[in-house]
Amino acid sequence: MTLAIIRTRAGLGLEAPEVLVEVHLANGLPGITLVGLPEAAVKESRERVRSALVNAGFEFPLRRITLNLAPADLPKDGGRFDLPIALGLLVASGQIPPEALADVECVGELALDGGLRPASGVLPLAMATRQAGRRLIVPRANADEAALAGDLEVLPAEHLLEVVAHLLGQEPITAHRLRTPPRRDAAEPDLREVRGQHQARRALEVAAAGGHNLLFAGPPGTGKTMLASRLPGILPPLGEDEALEVAAIRSVSGLPLAEQWGRRPFRAPHHTASAVALVGGGSRPKPGEISLAHHGVLFLDELPEFSRHVLEVMREPMESGQIHIARANHERRYPARFQLVAAMNPCPCGHLGDPRQACHCTAAQIQRYQARLSGPLLDRIDLQVEVPALPAEQLTSREPGEDSAAVRERVLAARERQWARGALNAHLAGPDLEAACALGGEDRAWLAEVLERLQLSARAFHRVLRVALTLADLAGAPQPAREHLIEAIGYRQLDRLLKGG
Repeated sequence: MTLAIIRTRAGLGLEAPEVLVEVHLANGLPGITLVGLPEAAVKESRERVRSALVNAGFEFPLRRITLNLAPADLPKDGGRFDLPIALGLLVASGQIPPEALADVECVGELALDGGLRPASGVLPLAMATRQAGRRLIVPRANADEAALAGDLEVLPAEHLLEVVAHLLGQEPITAHRLRTPPRRDAAEPDLREVRGQHQARRALEVAAAGGHNLLFAGPPGTGKTMLASRLPGILPPLGEDEALEVAAIRSVSGLPLAEQWGRRPFRAPHHTASAVALVGGGSRPKPGEISLAHHGVLFLDELPEFSRHVLEVMREPMESGQIHIARANHERRYPARFQLVAAMNPCPCGHLGDPRQACHCTAAQIQRYQARLSGPLLDRIDLQVEVPALPAEQLTSREPGEDSAAVRERVLAARERQWARGALNAHLAGPDLEAACALGGEDRAWLAEVLERLQLSARAFHRVLRVALTLADLAGAPQPAREHLIEAIGYRQLDRLLKGG
């Protein structure tokens, strides 16, 4: 047989489209032609494959070789195509029967001696292979990652010789199973350690219950970062599908999977992070911090210190829950359904309204500092809470606060009511939100008057309704009452909080 077709997959973000490696041997001067939109690392596979086959003791066909990676318009990069190309040459030259690879996909980079090196982004590939109902041959270093896909026969190997011996039926490879199943029992920071700050703790619970974005404003050292780090501990644990999504993003980013398996992500980029680092992109697009925080928390400390451009590019993903990266030769979509928790000082020196220390900033400095946050961005942050300096008696108190487990129970109960409606309140569609709130005429008139007086936008109005609905869910009420609306409006008055009023 002079023609062979081997199945593998490309890596396009979280997608793993099928690629057919077609190998044809023809008469003529010996040489290799590689087509199918390969990038530099794929073109170099010709030399790696040649050396691997020769050093492993196989016959390298001295004929005119044409290698086609189909579909031709799909970009291919990396060394993951080495193994399928090598197996295609062995099948086309008659050293392996073609039926041995009938229901098999494979991936792996070859060393010059025939050893198999791990490929990146194997988990999305394994999930796609499982969906196609085939077996998967991978380097042994990728075996645990591929096995996370679930009901998939993973065949790990360390050398090309092992793969060929398995395909010839000489030494079958045992299907890989995770020796130690991923654990989710890593302890999260507990709310019990937070002293005082009852309003901030309440806002944290509301944010967890409804999936709302949250901003803490207050002087340095009042516990803003400490509070934010406690949010993952009161969120529900990830479901199996959610855990796989989070792990797939980490896989294509080259991050370890086992140590974070099943845990809500908590990402805290520095304020010097670029727009590409935050939302993703680059010459070879990769996920940014907002995607690495998918199903978890993105914490932005010192929010006004971030570049305004960097903050503005987050506005669309905060609404849509995904980021679309378009380049001249690449297009990627990554999920980005994260909860934003931000912290900021009220002024450049941080002590505006701080009873412990006087503020030395001028009015112009304060105005410039606060103006770094645009109105449209603030409109997308449902809860805006002051975190004041605590009196000494609260700091030194030995009385512990309520622990995360107790708060999580209330959060779970509130979320169950929301899932019955079809979505968390923060993501509930407009008509469903109006139907769930069902305000009476008197409450509507009162709310309209308050919104007019506070000059809140239409988006802010809907944000108030979402928070009020979450407060009603936490209280077990069928719909928001006047007290829930009052509390929800109290979370929108950022100007008052920053000016110490």
